[in-house]
Amino acid sequence: MSSTGYIHSTESFGSVDGPGIRFLIFLQGCRMRCRYCHNPDTWKLGSDACGTTATVDELLNKAERYRSYWGPDGGITVSGGEALLQIDFLIELFEEAHRRGINTCLDTAAQPFTREEPFFGKFERLMHSTDLVLLDIKHIDGEKHRWLTGHDNENILDCARYLSDIAKPVWIRHVLVPGITTDEEQLVRLRQFIDTLQNVQRVEVLPYHTLGIFKWQKLGIPYTLTEVSAPTAEQVKHAESILVP
Repeated sequence: MSSTGYIHSTESFGSVDGPGIRFLIFLQGCRMRCRYCHNPDTWKLGSDACGTTATVDELLNKAERYRSYWGPDGGITVSGGEALLQIDFLIELFEEAHRRGINTCLDTAAQPFTREEPFFGKFERLMHSTDLVLLDIKHIDGEKHRWLTGHDNENILDCARYLSDIAKPVWIRHVLVPGITTDEEQLVRLRQFIDTLQNVQRVEVLPYHTLGIFKWQKLGIPYTLTEVSAPTAEQVKHAESILVP
């Protein structure tokens, strides 16, 4: 009998969350409190959270209904929330996916990452059945990262180094927020950090948007970036000129 996870939602035809067409699984639970989060309804983890529960087999059986659309590169991508908060479920999901010949992609901000046990042993096992990691680096500066997310970034950068050490394919993602992550000095620092890694296949600049503000309002959570607009095309192009090789 397969184990059960807390699921926020699924999407059948994802085209920007990994290679090919992908079945997206969003898990509940996140410790970070990113000021621009567009899914604050994923923060809670447990029976009182939004969403539902599903077993590994239920999710993969549902995903495989769309397998004919995936092409040679598609598969499943698991995101969140922060998927690593349900690492035991994630291990079983990805191992079963590989048994079925399904390509696996993990979208994570790596906030729970640590080299301490028991997490690290579980993470090592998870990587054996993970084909690609989409790693979200919110801010390269530790203090500003804490202001932006409520947490430091030391363990996140350490996760990036570990993934490089084991040659796990990674796409780096960076949300571009005017006045917060558009500073050229910080973008250059991020590029310099990426240059120390040997496994980065792609760098993606994701423009900040305000489409999730209504969820904050619905949940009664104050949104602190109401004065921030989406980046201009010029800001995005400039960030890409620094970050994208």
